[in-house]
Amino acid sequence: MSRRVLVLAHTGREESLRAAWDACTQLHASGLIPVLQKSELADVERFFGALDNPIGILHEEVSLEDVELVMVLGGDGTILRAAELVRDVDVPLLGVNLGHVGFLAESERADLAQTVEWIASRDYSVEERMTIDVQVWVRGQKIWHTWALNEASIEKANRERMLEVVTEVDERPLTSFGCDGVVLATPTGSTAYAFSSGGPVVWPEVEALVIVPISAHALFAKPLVVSPRSKLAVEIMNRTDAQGVLWCDGRRSVDLPPGARVEVTRSTTPVRLARTHKTPFSARLVRKFELPIHGWRGPAPHSEDVNTGPTPIIRTFTPAPLPSPRDAGPGDQADPTKAK
Repeated sequence: MSRRVLVLAHTGREESLRAAWDACTQLHASGLIPVLQKSELADVERFFGALDNPIGILHEEVSLEDVELVMVLGGDGTILRAAELVRDVDVPLLGVNLGHVGFLAESERADLAQTVEWIASRDYSVEERMTIDVQVWVRGQKIWHTWALNEASIEKANRERMLEVVTEVDERPLTSFGCDGVVLATPTGSTAYAFSSGGPVVWPEVEALVIVPISAHALFAKPLVVSPRSKLAVEIMNRTDAQGVLWCDGRRSVDLPPGARVEVTRSTTPVRLARTHKTPFSARLVRKFELPIHGWRGPAPHSEDVNTGPTPIIRTFTPAPLPSPRDAGPGDQADPTKAK
C-alpha cells in the first residue's frame, strides 16, 4: 500500500511555498505520495507551475485516515493549525521550523532533505502531548466548548478596563484580584504565552496544569502548578462591567461577559508529535532560546571511576581535663572566714 504524507504549509509566505515544493519533490523521490489541501496546491502551482509528479488532494482523493503523517512547514502557529486539522484522527505531526522560535517544530528548514529520509525510513518516534478541555458557562448555561494544546487565556477585552476575576481549583475558590487576564496552560504551553507572562517552564513529560495571572494587582497572584486531575475555573466578577475574551491557542475565541465562568480540565485526546531527535528537553530550551551556557564544566565523574587512594586517618588531640575543687591541695582551699 502506498504511504501518504500530508504536507501542510503557511502558503501566505513565499518561503513556505518553496519549502512545500521541495518537500513534495523529495517525498516523491523517496517513494512516498505527498498530499496537499486543494487551496495550498493551487498556491504552490501559481508560484512555481504544475508539479512534475502527481499530488494527492486532501478530502477529494485522500482522507485524513489514509495519511501516515503530517509534515508541517512553518512556525508554531502552523503546527497549531495542523493540530486542529487532525484532532479527530490518530495522525502524528512533524514540524519543520520556518518561523522564529518554533518550539513545537522538530527540525529546521536546512534539514528538510534529512527529515524526508527519516520519514521514508520511519526513523522517528511519536510522543503524546497533553491537551485541555475548555468550557464557558454564562448564567448556568454552557455557551462554548472547545480544546487547546497550549493554553486557554482569559484576557480583558478593553485596554482601559481591568478584569476582576476569582480563580478556583477543584471547585474551591483560591483568590480574587484585578488583572489583565489569566493563562491556563499545559506543559507544552508553558513555553508559550504562559512563559511570556512570567510562568514556569514545565518539562513536557510532567503531567500538570499551570495557572499564570497576567499583570495582576494582588499580593498572592503568583503562577501555580497543579495536578492534571484538577479542575480549574476562572470567573469574571460582576463588580464592574468590564468585558473579557477567551482565546484558545490564539486561534479560537469567544466573548466573556461579567459573570462568565471558564472551566478547564485535562482532555482525553492528546496531540501526537513525531520526534526524529532524542535530545533532552533541556537541550531544546538552550537551542530555541539561545541560552548562555559558557563556563559549563559538566557532571562530576563517578566515584568508582576515580582512584583517590586510601582515606587518610586523622588523629585528634584530646586535652587533659581541668582539676576539680576536690583535687585541690590544703593550701589551695579558700578561707571561709574571708567570705562575705
